[in-house]
Amino acid sequence: MNNLLFRRWPDRWPLQPLDVGHWIDQPPTYHAAKPALIAAILRRAQQRPSGNWYVFAASRDIRTDRPFGFTIAGVELVAWRDRRQRLAVGPGACPHMGAPMAQAHIDCGALVCQWHGLRLDNSGVPGWTPLPCHDDGVLVWVRLDHIGGGSPLETPVLGARPPAHRAIAAVATLSGVCEPDDVVANRLDPWHGAWFHPYSFAHLEVLASPPLHRESTDFDDRFLVAVTFRVGRRLGVPVTAEFTSPEPRTVTMRIIDGEGVGSVVETHATPLGPGPDGLPRTAVIEAVIADSTRPGFARARHLTRLLRPMMAHTATRLWDDDLAYAERRYHQRTQEPRPLDRTKRPTAALSKDRSHKAE
Repeated sequence: MNNLLFRRWPDRWPLQPLDVGHWIDQPPTYHAAKPALIAAILRRAQQRPSGNWYVFAASRDIRTDRPFGFTIAGVELVAWRDRRQRLAVGPGACPHMGAPMAQAHIDCGALVCQWHGLRLDNSGVPGWTPLPCHDDGVLVWVRLDHIGGGSPLETPVLGARPPAHRAIAAVATLSGVCEPDDVVANRLDPWHGAWFHPYSFAHLEVLASPPLHRESTDFDDRFLVAVTFRVGRRLGVPVTAEFTSPEPRTVTMRIIDGEGVGSVVETHATPLGPGPDGLPRTAVIEAVIADSTRPGFARARHLTRLLRPMMAHTATRLWDDDLAYAERRYHQRTQEPRPLDRTKRPTAALSKDRSHKAE
């Protein structure tokens, strides 16, 4: 009955039948996934300007009623919104006696230190200067010139996104024992998708990959990938997607053909600093920004509050696996001890009480 149904399945439908094959029978990809090629593309990505911008949270995480404490490269910071919903970021320690401003109160758009009542806002005080920050509507960024070391840019380097008024966006945040390069290298290896994540991807074929040697880094290297996103055991959504790395700590996947053209998945890697064991921690902050011209998608926007956790859960499941990949890569590069049990893997939180979050 199912075979008869699938034979009559319309080609125009976004969901298409999947051949149910065995994982072991898919074509191996190790011959194409050349370590030297991945290393060369990573090296070129590292040479692109970042403007010293770092993603640190989802836009929705920053509120007017409580501060958001986080750490980047060992630097303690705090973010909040003023009465006009404008993003503000500053040092995480009170300039008076070093109290944690992540535990401050917000009054009339200003931080009020709970130790002695010092009020801090966007105008700053001697010894405490607000930092350049940016809210792109999905993610929030801070510019740390003394950490980044490059030439500052007015705004972060971002690729094309779907129109905000019709897109559905979700953000997932995890952290692992590795460095940002290990996270980016994972995303610059599309060949592992159907092997390492068979529950999410099928029929993955890398149609084009960047050359090994390229003199200029002024434009993005691009992977072109045909892949089917699984929706259950027998159905999937076939698309063609491109992977690019617009700046050193970001890899963007954008659908260019098939259902959801223009939808993007942005993977950002932010260094947190060393954990209690002295090993580096990196946050993976992934934004899934979905779009479709189908009439049903416009109606689905009314269910955004229900869809957002589901989208973030899918991203989190993938990164639970891919962080093992990134951590393994870090261990092999440095020969540092690895956590024995990933279910008890130490993490460094972006905020004081959250090291693994799906929003």
